[in-house]
Amino acid sequence: MTALRVVQWATGNIGARSLRGVIEHPELTLAGVYVTSAAKAGKDAGDLCGLPATGVTATNDVDQILALNADCVLYMPAACNLDEVCALLASGANVVTTRGEFHHPASMDPEARAAVENACQAGGTSIHSTGSSPGFISEALPIALASIQRRLDLLTINEFADLSKRDSPDLLFNIMGFGVPVADFDVRRFGYGAIAYGPTLRHLADALGMPLDSVESTGELAAARESVRIAAGPLEKGAVAAQKMIVTGVRDGRPLLRFAATWYCTDVVDQDWDLRATGWHVVVDGDAPLDIDIRFAVPIERMGDASPGLTANRAVNAVRVVCAAPAGIQPTAALPQIIANLG
Repeated sequence: MTALRVVQWATGNIGARSLRGVIEHPELTLAGVYVTSAAKAGKDAGDLCGLPATGVTATNDVDQILALNADCVLYMPAACNLDEVCALLASGANVVTTRGEFHHPASMDPEARAAVENACQAGGTSIHSTGSSPGFISEALPIALASIQRRLDLLTINEFADLSKRDSPDLLFNIMGFGVPVADFDVRRFGYGAIAYGPTLRHLADALGMPLDSVESTGELAAARESVRIAAGPLEKGAVAAQKMIVTGVRDGRPLLRFAATWYCTDVVDQDWDLRATGWHVVVDGDAPLDIDIRFAVPIERMGDASPGLTANRAVNAVRVVCAAPAGIQPTAALPQIIANLG
């Protein structure tokens, strides 16, 4: 089987793990690396992911990447640039991305969708959004679980993240809003759930032949019952210590699909929440009821090292399937099953 030539685009936490995956994959050959910082330009790809030298040098010149004639680009920047994506697709490079903009084509801005689809037709290429969440847990696994149902009443995905050992003060306190008095928390941020998870829930519903009428996003807060110190710093009694974002897909006036993300810095809170270990709890209410716990079997202190792979690995494993797909935006249900080659 001919190896596919792959470019890694961006080398942050997720991108660096993806880069390692490409280098070590038996069916892929690293063709190039695009970096967003001048400090990384000129470095060997191996230096950017903790592996020996590869002979492939990183660049921050988009034209150099476009000239590589790669089979696929693993596109993993902090923000999606539609012009970049379209240029890659039109150049003949397929795109697999951990960006969430392409889970459900019908949810996209019509002009953006048309631009991407036109680029795919020009290059004879396809693009696919994936990852762990959204992606694996909100599409691939539920589709498999629904394959033993003939009636679905409600599918609920609960995601848990214990952040007590996460030494990221800016992320937890400034961006996510932990540590502020409950009354001062900006609840508008819960609305982001519909943006982040609405498309993936709509795609799942469409795949099951049960299109959603609407997607709603709400949230709940819990305060610390006592002052504690977490890895990121002190957390005072009465401050926001846990938050739950709930995204619900509604059909015929009732919930059909639900994604609830619960992040917590301590389990000593003033709400009676079922704060489980970091992982997922999936419940299927149908004619074949299921209740499934998925826990990440690494110590919480090592989650920072292990978690990037949860998102990056599925993208790497999807490369061959996406390269073989018809031109266009290809969501999960439109593709064959993604099977990892672990040889």
